[in-house]
This record gives sequence, structure tokens and C-alpha cells, in this order.
Amino acid sequence: MAYSWQPSPDYLENSNIARLMRRWGAGSADELRARSVEDIGRFWHSVVEDLDIAFRTPYTQVVDLSQGIEYPEWFVGGGINIVDAALTRWARRTPDGRAVVHEAEDGTVRSLTFRELEDQVARVRAGLRARGIGKGDAVALYLPMAPEAVVALYAVASIGAMAVPLFSGFAPTAIAARVQDAGVKAVVTADGTIRRGRTTAMLPQLREALTSCPDVELVVAVHYLADPPPSAEREVSWTDLLATEPDPEVTATSASDVLLLAYTSGTTGRPKGAVHTHAGFLLKTAGEVAYGFDITPGRTFCWITDMGWIMGPLSIFGTHANGGTLALYEGSPDVPSTQRLWQLAERHQVSMLGVSPTLIRTLRADSADLPTADLSSVRVLGSTGEPWDPESYEWLARDVFRGRVPVINFSGGTEVGGSFLCPYPVEEIRSCSLGGPALGMDVDVVDDSARSLRGGVGELVCRQPWPSMTRRVWNDDARYLEAYWSTFPGLWRHGDFALVDEDGGWFILGRSDDVMNVAGKRVAPAEIESVLAVDPAVAESAVVGVPDPKKGEAVWAFYVPRADAEDDGTVSARLRQRVAQDVGKPFAPSRVVRVEQLPKTRSAKILRRAVRAAVLDADPGDLSGAENPEAVEQIRLQVKDLP
Repeated sequence: MAYSWQPSPDYLENSNIARLMRRWGAGSADELRARSVEDIGRFWHSVVEDLDIAFRTPYTQVVDLSQGIEYPEWFVGGGINIVDAALTRWARRTPDGRAVVHEAEDGTVRSLTFRELEDQVARVRAGLRARGIGKGDAVALYLPMAPEAVVALYAVASIGAMAVPLFSGFAPTAIAARVQDAGVKAVVTADGTIRRGRTTAMLPQLREALTSCPDVELVVAVHYLADPPPSAEREVSWTDLLATEPDPEVTATSASDVLLLAYTSGTTGRPKGAVHTHAGFLLKTAGEVAYGFDITPGRTFCWITDMGWIMGPLSIFGTHANGGTLALYEGSPDVPSTQRLWQLAERHQVSMLGVSPTLIRTLRADSADLPTADLSSVRVLGSTGEPWDPESYEWLARDVFRGRVPVINFSGGTEVGGSFLCPYPVEEIRSCSLGGPALGMDVDVVDDSARSLRGGVGELVCRQPWPSMTRRVWNDDARYLEAYWSTFPGLWRHGDFALVDEDGGWFILGRSDDVMNVAGKRVAPAEIESVLAVDPAVAESAVVGVPDPKKGEAVWAFYVPRADAEDDGTVSARLRQRVAQDVGKPFAPSRVVRVEQLPKTRSAKILRRAVRAAVLDADPGDLSGAENPEAVEQIRLQVKDLP
């Protein structure tokens, strides 16, 4: 029998969501879900009240749709800076409460109280202002998950600047693309970090990227690895900023002022910057962490993630908006052994432990032993970013945690600012299930005619807006409308295939576009194909995601050689190296396959889905629009012969 979580009286009576259910007079999570979308303004106002979030200037209306569903205005007339709710109030209420605890791979532990965190933020804020950085400027954060990342994020938000988080594994080309698109004026980075005992340089990567980014005026470098080397032009050290006299003033911002440009891959290959605002991102992330993950003051939230993915900012703001402690880990969670993750949870008394299916698959495969650590502090497990397999899910929930805690497996994305789908600890949760729509989210699965669909695979959509919905794609409004609103007028189309089964279980079945999901990190085929195209051996290429037991999806690259290209046995390795250097090591192709031709439409569009179907020996679907359908069978036969 498949595993399912059954809530205990503690969760039914004492959890944050149980409190919200009582406020609404709802007898179940499903009843609260339904009522939360009957009047979205009333619901989100109740979240403001329930979580005791104070606006500097009260709003006059929760949501205004007068410009259309595509352009909602939330908390109209309200004034709030996210720092007020997530940091300042706790520095006043619980100054000695632990705000951040950080463990490095070598076991070094650092921590900050709310008072200490506020002081460091005030000093960095003063240092940035003194160097000409202020409201409306874009500031990139290219940092590992260390306390400085938290301080920098708050400092940027507190001066009304826009934070642009970057994945710490990005190569120079990927960094430059995002810095250029955002018009970044300053970057906060580190000289490097240590993972699996090896040093990974970051500052040299950034310096190379900035050779094509003349608008960047300031680079602030945190030196973890060595004493500061001679500074390059426009560089200052983090230590210099911390030595500045603290500036107590948090800039007044409106509810709709931009907080965050969160970059995600798109089908065109050019990254798109999702625009998030102070009030919208605050309300969604605070509600996510409160109601899904049950964080309160005195509880510790730990998610193994990166600053450059949406879970980085969500973890920081969401945890602190609820007065909780944020535990950060910098390094590989299976070093020196597969017991490291569990020992981390015991050492820091973690209440909510966020993991990826890829990580759990790795730990399960590499160790026959169950954890020996005391995991009694853990009351919620979190997961997002990729589908589960039942064996790994049930090993974690049933074998490791003895059915004692729920797995809050939620699904959303960068553009969502949190989850579309989310189970809650007060309801039965079936193995691998996403529960149902997140609170306040009018989510549905529809067929090609936008009719609700049950028992069949359809498109995941949202029928009403929500506070953290990206307001636009930075510098590209047409792309925003095309990406999310053009398929079903008046409905947000997220780009995921989904299923609501006969028993009401919700499941995500993969992307309905070509974007790949590699160990929870999204990347567009075109971003990798543009790198392959530079190689003198490559005439054209197609990149697809293929199911992988550890990564969820692995990158496979197929290329047609140029007429004068010779295959001397080095092309595959060279192409992998190019992708690792220009996009990042996690995205290097697992397979590089030389083919005679790629299937295309008559308008010369490469049929990536047909290529993927050939790899999986599956039905490629309708090929009536293909110029050369025989290419699919050729690739199918070629893949079968691969060693």
C-alpha cells in the first residue's frame, strides 16, 4: 500500500494553518482552499492580519484589477519595506533571538542574532549609500549561502534597490547576460567557496563577466579564502563596508516598488527577469513558510539551496517574516559522509528540513544505513523543483522519519514567487502528491479549450492573480504577455503538464515547453545550444532533457557536424567543457551525440520533443508538419546503439 501522511492532533490543533482555519471557520484544508479564492482580496488581507504584518502606510484596497488580470495592483496605496517586517520588528521584539546560523563544509559554525544582523545590515547599507548606490538601482548578489548573503539581501532591499540573485555555479557568460539585462550598477560577490574539499573561485569568474558589463560601478568582495589581493578597479572589500558607521534609516518603499529581479530560463535561451515587489513577495513567502512549513519564533528553517534560485530569497524573507531562525549550509551535504545532512539537522535543531528528490536519491543510493542522528526536532520536510519517485519519497518519509512528519512537496516557480500547489500538515498527504492548490491560488488543470480537466493530462493554469505573481518580465513586456497569457486569454499558463486524478490528487508531469529541469535548476535548451554553435565542428544542435535517476533530468546534446569537420574523438569532450565554462558545470551534457540530421518543421524549427521521444523510444506524436520525419527514426536507432 502506498504511503500517506496522517496528521496528528498536534498539527490539527497547534499549527499555523490550523489557526488560520479557525479564523475562517474552515473545517478542512480543502474548505480553506476553496474559500480562499472566493474573494482573493479578503483572503490576503486576512494573511496580513494573521501574520501581524504592519504597513507604514495602510493600503486602501487589497487588489485592483482595473488594468486587467495581467496587471494587478496589490495593496493599493500601501507603504512597506520588506525589511520592516522580516528584520526590524524582530530586532525590536527578540533582539537576542538567533536569526541566522551557518555551517561550512569544514564544520565551522557562525551565527547572528537579530540585533547583530540588523547592525551588519545598517553598516552595509551605509557603505552602499556612501558609494552612490540607492533606490531603484540593480545590485547583483553572486554569493554562496553564507551569512553575508543574508546581510547583503537585506541591505539592498533596505535602500530601495533591486536585488538580482545569481546562481553561485554560473560561468562568466551566464553572469554577464543577467547583469547586462538587469542594468546592474553594483555586485556583491565572494572570492570563492569550498565544496567537496575543493576551492571554487568566484571573484575571477565575475571579473571575466564584467569585462562586457561597463555599467557596473562597484564590486564588493567577501574574502573567505585568503587575505584580499590587490583590488581591481571599482572593487572594495566587504570588511570596508562593515567598518562603516551604521545608518539606521530603512528607505520608505511602496507596496509595488520592485524588490527582486529573479532570473529564470526561458524557451528562447535569453534569461528572463521576473519582477517581484516588496509587499507581494513578502506576503506570499511569509504565508508559504507559516502555513506550509509551520515556522514560528524559536523554530529553525533549513533548505539546501542556492542564493541564485528562488528558494534562496524565499527561505530568507519567509523564515524571518515569521520570526524563525534560518540555518544555512555551505558545501556538499554528503561530505564527509551521507550522514552529514542528518547531523546538520541534529546539531542545529532544525524544525523544517528542505531537500530535493535528487539529494535524497543520492543519499539512499550511496548508503544502506538509516540516519543515526537524533531527528526529533524536525516537524516538517520540504521539497520542490522536480518530481519524486515513490521509492525515494517513501524511504525518506516512512523509513527515515517513521511516518512522524509530513512531506510538504510544493510546486511553483521563480515567476510565481512561491507555490502554485502545496499540501498542508493538517491533511492526509499521499506519496509524491502535491496536495492541491496553495492557499489563495485559483489553480486548475485545463484541456486545449481551457475547460477544467480531471483524470487526464492538461495544462496547469491560474484563473486569478496572486500577490507575488511576477509583475512583468524585466525590459520585455511583450515576452511577459506571450509567455504567460497568450495561450489562454485571461488565464496564466505556467508551462507545466499536470494531472488531477480520480481521487483528487495533484501531480506535475513535466514541462509543456522545452525548458529542462536539472536537479531542480531550470535551463533552456537554447541557452546551451547557443554555446555549442560557437564550436567549429557544430553546424546545428538540439538539446533535450532526459530522465535521470539522480538529477531528475540530464542534458543530452545532439549535433550535426559541419561539412569540413572531422571527428577526431575530442569533439564530445570539448563541447561538454564549453557548456561547463559558459553556462555552468551542472548543465554540462551527460551525452553528446553526433547525428546526420535533426528533425525540423518546414519552417526550419527543430522538433526537440521528437528528439526526446526518440531517446526515450516513445511516440513522437504528429510529425505531419515535419520536413524530414525520417530523422526521428535515425536518432532512435543511433541511441539504441550507444554504449
